[in-house]
Amino acid sequence: MNEPRRALINIDYTNDFVAEGGALTCGTPGQAIEGAIVEITREFLQKGEFVVFAIDLHKEGDAFHPETKLFPPHNIEGTEGRRLYGALESLYQTHRDAEQVYWMDKTRYSAFAGTDLELKLRARGITELHLVGVCTDICVLHTAVDAYNRGFSIVVHEKAVASFDQEGHAWALRHFKGSLGASVI
Repeated sequence: MNEPRRALINIDYTNDFVAEGGALTCGTPGQAIEGAIVEITREFLQKGEFVVFAIDLHKEGDAFHPETKLFPPHNIEGTEGRRLYGALESLYQTHRDAEQVYWMDKTRYSAFAGTDLELKLRARGITELHLVGVCTDICVLHTAVDAYNRGFSIVVHEKAVASFDQEGHAWALRHFKGSLGASVI
């Protein structure tokens, strides 16, 4: 039997979500996973596998976005807060023009909501999605649920996901396994 075709989905690992002083930072838990995210991303790039950067995008003053009532402004278009955090930014910049790298703006929690992600994955015959990033119990979770509902196999890299809510993080890790049949490695 053939090995599944894999893709890595890097979710929202930006300054606003990770850096000290980020607009909606998970702080130390998010910073602690930087090495793992960079290592996993580098591995996928070296193997020539598809790497997606699914990055939250907001417009300044958008009163109609549902998150406006839930969270302070974050990942605003054109700001430093929207840049990838730490060493992931330089890794992305080095490989950004590679055919296997796809930067994708997303405006909802799930990387599938209102985007062409599924089309990009299906065109490449990808059946297995590896998820890393933040926040485990928000954008990573919603992306995983949508991936499950679309029939993809899911692998969540436990040392490469984090949240500002440790109870939510732990619950999401259990949910990935117990309700979505994901591998948590």
